Amino acid sequence: MIAEGKAGRLNVRIYEDRAALGKAAASDAAAAVKRVIDEKGYCSVIFAAAPSQNEFLAALCEEDSRRGGRIDFSKVHAYHMDEYVGLPEDAPQGFGNFLRRGIFEKVPFGKVEYLRASREYAPDEAAVAAEIERYSRLLEEDPADLVFLGIGENGHIAFNDPHVARFDDPAMVKLVSLDERCRMQQVHDGCFACIEEVPTHALTLTVPALAGAGELFCMVPAATKEEAVGLTVLGEIREKVPATIMRIHPHATLYVDRDSGKKLLEAHFGKQTE
Repeated sequence: MIAEGKAGRLNVRIYEDRAALGKAAASDAAAAVKRVIDEKGYCSVIFAAAPSQNEFLAALCEEDSRRGGRIDFSKVHAYHMDEYVGLPEDAPQGFGNFLRRGIFEKVPFGKVEYLRASREYAPDEAAVAAEIERYSRLLEEDPADLVFLGIGENGHIAFNDPHVARFDDPAMVKLVSLDERCRMQQVHDGCFACIEEVPTHALTLTVPALAGAGELFCMVPAATKEEAVGLTVLGEIREKVPATIMRIHPHATLYVDRDSGKKLLEAHFGKQTE
């Protein structure tokens, strides 16, 4: 770790590179999952789906108790936080499919609940509304203990882009339009060849649905996130930078690398550890 500090209640840790970031975050997350399982017998977790999570997810798989790790995944309930509306069910860009490849099929979860918004499941407004109701009910009946999330280039969490994010949103899940910067991020990440291919709408868990969990682990590597990280940690807490909600959460940790944390290092944020 290069440096660490606090922004409000938010713990911020800066690592040399994304590999070190992912490994450290997975170790902390595994300890939290084990603690919750020890306390209540199972742990409910909401996962983000993005290339920024790759190193974290890979390291978390290594925490499988069958491999000598700390997590009995058969006692973990898994959810994901957003999904495009209208992609084919087998589209590789689908977030459920991303998580299936990255972790859901690699370790034996006790339960995996997919947010269904592909064109097969969500062909019209009534079907979208039914899925929102179904997933909201699941989350209400099985409240999240932990959330593993990232931050978008525009400061969003899940698909709560600045123009739709509400810190006091009454909904658990909602249909949203995606802003242009969010859609371009999907191109920058290599998920789509051009912005015209990126869906314009998605289902997303709301800000309160994420912030209501007992503990948040937020993994944000890469230079493309430098501005978003700077605003999240150093800027004003406001809905225009949805990720700033973490600064008032009682148990949230932000993991960044030297590239995404450049503005923090330039501002001499926190305490140097090396």
